[in-house]
Amino acid sequence: MILLDVVRLRVSRPDRDLFSDVTFTVSSGDKIGLVGINGTGKTTLLRVLTGEQAPDDGEVRRGRGVRVSVLDQAGDLPNGTVIEAMGVSGEDRWEAEAVLDKLGMGGHLSRSVDSLSGGEARRVALARALVQPTDLLVLDEPTNHLDLDAIDWLVQRLTQSSIGLLLVTHDRHLLDAVTSRMIELDRGSVHVHNGNYSDYLQAKSDREEAAATAEAVRKNLARSELAWLRRGAPARTSKPKAHIERARQIIDSRPEGPARAGRLHLEFPTPRLGDVVIEAHGLRLETPDGRLLLDGLDLALDPRERLGIVGPNGVGKTTLLNALAGGSDLASGRIVTGSTVELGYYRQTTDELDPNARVRDVVAGPHRQADWTDARLLEAFWFDTDAQWAQVHTLSGGERRRLLLLQVLGRRPNVLFLDEPTNDLDLETLRALEDFLDDWPGAVVVVSHDRAFLERVVADALVIDGRGFAGRWPGGFGAWDSQRRDSGGKRDSVRRLDSGNSTTGNTGGGDDSTKRGSVDADRNRTRSSSGRSSSTIGHLMRENEKAMRRLEKKKVDLESELADVGDDHMRMAEVGVRLGDVSAELAALEDEWLELAEEQQNR
Repeated sequence: MILLDVVRLRVSRPDRDLFSDVTFTVSSGDKIGLVGINGTGKTTLLRVLTGEQAPDDGEVRRGRGVRVSVLDQAGDLPNGTVIEAMGVSGEDRWEAEAVLDKLGMGGHLSRSVDSLSGGEARRVALARALVQPTDLLVLDEPTNHLDLDAIDWLVQRLTQSSIGLLLVTHDRHLLDAVTSRMIELDRGSVHVHNGNYSDYLQAKSDREEAAATAEAVRKNLARSELAWLRRGAPARTSKPKAHIERARQIIDSRPEGPARAGRLHLEFPTPRLGDVVIEAHGLRLETPDGRLLLDGLDLALDPRERLGIVGPNGVGKTTLLNALAGGSDLASGRIVTGSTVELGYYRQTTDELDPNARVRDVVAGPHRQADWTDARLLEAFWFDTDAQWAQVHTLSGGERRRLLLLQVLGRRPNVLFLDEPTNDLDLETLRALEDFLDDWPGAVVVVSHDRAFLERVVADALVIDGRGFAGRWPGGFGAWDSQRRDSGGKRDSVRRLDSGNSTTGNTGGGDDSTKRGSVDADRNRTRSSSGRSSSTIGHLMRENEKAMRRLEKKKVDLESELADVGDDHMRMAEVGVRLGDVSAELAALEDEWLELAEEQQNR
């Protein structure tokens, strides 16, 4: 059954087409992921497809009687209680209650919608979209404000569902697990790829490689045609005009430029960080109504810290981050901040941005006029001239997040706190941020529910169980997540930290009540047969992965350089030797990684 038939859609901005000639079909059972860089029109396209916005040209034909359920970025809810906002009654109420429970809102059925936080309202809006009778489900960033267990549940529900799905998300794990087709918006055009996110990445790589090969062929043709044209005026007068015109077309033609100019500029000078970074001693945190979040937490950040804070929604992750930043009242305990610390705090929301301010003035700050240095910096952060003069409220959600990231990094911090940094950022920006954090010399603490980002960035996980206890898990998110899945538990897996078999949560004697919240600063003491600890092996694997990524980039550059050398055989041989050396080094690193992975598995 055809749900939507999209025919030659076009939507324009005042200065250009946002997208044009968009044509595709959505049938029953299709699970389509929509991707593209911020500002390409993903959310706008969803609004057109659902009838909330009219296109400038083209048509969206909906199948007879097709029902559409939508979660948009606003996530607006009707007035009333949470359960009333779900819009169901009778026999359907049990499903609504079950879905709310899975999304962490099961204990809030009678609360007024007006009393909900932004994250709570977002989860209720998602639940509402999921339980409405529908043939096509349209979800715009559904994982924002979901914890890991809720995301796992959502993946399972969407995978098992037979209804059609249109999905915009930054969550690569969700895209890879759920989608059967990917649609990429790229510079106003659409590319359709069959398969999931991994298949899309391969197809995109093949497409870019084919474009690079075509450009190499064009350059070689241009060289020969240019030589032909330069054979003097007398010879040229006898040449066929069609041949001359063809030669000029080859020479003048250019490949389509990149969607963004250059790479994202994230590198700023980083002040030296001393041995003392930020320490928590006997930290106790409570909610304003007195509910215990953490009790007796001892934590010392390392100058090259890569710590991820994980746990269910509502257990105090952001509150802990605020406390470490000096912005939350402590029930007891103390925070020590080193004298060399320059903290950059990238928060969940962009509320601190003045919606009526122009982008260039936001970067310049309140004490000076924006100048050419701000313009250059904004260009390096992928804000073109039009975007620099735009007001903040006209930017997409992802563009506002990127502007906030520029503000934070522009202050030259040496300690970074990142609270849900992946929300609304496009996948290209996420990869650039991950690459930047690989080699950044300062300390990083991350609160996130993005599995792919956590696996890439953090070395250790601080797991909060919601009952006052937090434990540090060496090996990062992947090691903890694997352990909790193997154990079949969620919060109970945090408790294993003070068993003495992994990392102990006990820094002294006493019963379990005195152990709660304490964190052992040592790394994993359990040794492998080689005498290396699990955390040491994990560190070596991550360093190996960084080296492989650098070599893979170098290999791609050399392959591109080799395609451009033309008939210069000496240069071709020199580049070929370098390419061979890089390939051999990359193969050796891959073998080393496999050996480390086997050693880790056999521990």
